[in-house]
Amino acid sequence: MTVAQENPLPLRRFLRPFQRVLGHVRRRKWCPVYLRGLMAPLERKSLQPLAEHVAPGQYAQLHHFVTVSPWNDDQIGAVLARQAQRLVGGRDAVLIVDDTAFPKQGTGSVGVARQYCSVLGKVANCQVLVSLTLARNDIPVPLALRPFLPQAWIDDLDRCAAAGVPQGHQQFLTKKQLALQEIDRVRQEGVTFKVVVADAGYGNSAEFRGALTTRGLTWAVGVPGTQKVYSTQVGMLTDRRSKTGRLLVPVPDEPRKSVAQVLHDLPPHKWVSRTWRIGTKGPLHARFAVLRVRVADGGRLHLST
Repeated sequence: MTVAQENPLPLRRFLRPFQRVLGHVRRRKWCPVYLRGLMAPLERKSLQPLAEHVAPGQYAQLHHFVTVSPWNDDQIGAVLARQAQRLVGGRDAVLIVDDTAFPKQGTGSVGVARQYCSVLGKVANCQVLVSLTLARNDIPVPLALRPFLPQAWIDDLDRCAAAGVPQGHQQFLTKKQLALQEIDRVRQEGVTFKVVVADAGYGNSAEFRGALTTRGLTWAVGVPGTQKVYSTQVGMLTDRRSKTGRLLVPVPDEPRKSVAQVLHDLPPHKWVSRTWRIGTKGPLHARFAVLRVRVADGGRLHLST
């Protein structure tokens, strides 16, 4: 495959609005070439083998496009949001919040550090990126990918500058805060969806769940088995001393239980088995139970007499 070869028609159509905001004619030319390389069945997709596959003898031009060519990220993000909305957005869409990790060697890549690496299932040297994906039925469209900067990077601004981290991003934000920023951004770009979903890595945060509620969003998130809950008999008491204005009051003095304990105590007839789709290793199935509880975040407040 060479630069002179035509792009498949659907890909050309999809890329046109992106190419318009890339500006210079050379950037518009090399964008589809690079993307073809990323989609090619190559064992290694670093620039050298990628260029040999899609643009033999033109490594320098492709390298310049990837490493030097400037474009406006906000404009590209806006185009991606519109394309995602057109393809899968709407009242039946789901916005998936997650993060992914890329194992890395060395210390120069932006955000690289020894931290939990999801793809390896252990702490390792890696980059972590917070992602948003818009999906409907079985069709997902990646929508956002923000690098997470550990505190060690924020404490070393010279390192940030050397790696090319923009000054506006040289501040520490948790993964939850990054996700919320991206949710706000794509909504401002017109992306619509029915529900936000996330795993327990995000659902374990009362602040994150509360922020979704404050934004008027419907959400379904995982929580760890250690999450404390009350039964629905627990009432709510407004207390001006609380920053949220609400504190849980056990009525009558009900002890908090972990989600794991609540599930363990459920009788067998409360559980049902369901299969939802066929995965790469066969049917995906699990046991489910539905039970209303009240989340017990924060400290307890005892009524005084």
